[in-house]
Amino acid sequence: MSIHTKKVAKKVTLTTISKMKGVEPITMITAYDALFAKLFDGNVDMILVGDSLNMSFLGKDDTLSATMDQMIYHTQAVCNGASLPLIVLDMPFGSYTTPQKAVENATRAYQETNAQAVKIEGGKERAHIVKALSENSIAVLGHIGLMPQFVRADGGYRVRGKDKTDIASLVEDAKALEAAGAFAIVVEGVKSEAAEAITSAINIPTIGIGAGLECDGQVLVWSDMFGFFEAFKPKFVKEYCSGAKLIRENLEKYTSEVKSREFPSKEYTY
Repeated sequence: MSIHTKKVAKKVTLTTISKMKGVEPITMITAYDALFAKLFDGNVDMILVGDSLNMSFLGKDDTLSATMDQMIYHTQAVCNGASLPLIVLDMPFGSYTTPQKAVENATRAYQETNAQAVKIEGGKERAHIVKALSENSIAVLGHIGLMPQFVRADGGYRVRGKDKTDIASLVEDAKALEAAGAFAIVVEGVKSEAAEAITSAINIPTIGIGAGLECDGQVLVWSDMFGFFEAFKPKFVKEYCSGAKLIRENLEKYTSEVKSREFPSKEYTY
């Protein structure tokens, strides 16, 4: 079995992820419940319990109203479903505005779930937050480039790394997060040249989303990649199946069989 299709045979740790840089691409996917986490278990290296659930499953326009209670609830569910991937809790907007607040909320995340790390958005301006968490034995996955929690401040979703000045700024962000103790960095919505510069500038893995092939790994939101989220489709999302279409087609079969009294037949009756 090739390296590209092999199963994850044992528990993925921070050390595992660190050693994969430049050796083997890291696979990461979002999950929000035990049912899907169990499907992903052993098939991906990392699971992110993303605040994207605020849009995908609560129908909100952005991620900003997600709460710590929500993130902890969904992370507990994911941890119940998956045992092998490294599981990361996405710290919601407003939960890490100061080092003290960040440590308090991330400590709660560690105490109430089995997550092995937390993710926060921001570059050099958040390095002191990452440092405070790292010094309190909390592993941090950084996040730079296009940052959904910054959408209102930035005036929308903007692709980064379009010129040398911005690329240099992103590299500074990545270096600052690495120096502060981040074990890896999500790089979202940047030009491939920027992703390549960031990845080569640091010794920790980069995980891309809308950042091209140059990163050390990739992450996608499961409901995007399997065709369930239909509100909009970002350019970087590849749909591996038409989930919503499959559900509708088979739901139609179910309702038709119920209406015609074809279901339940004797086969499905006690």
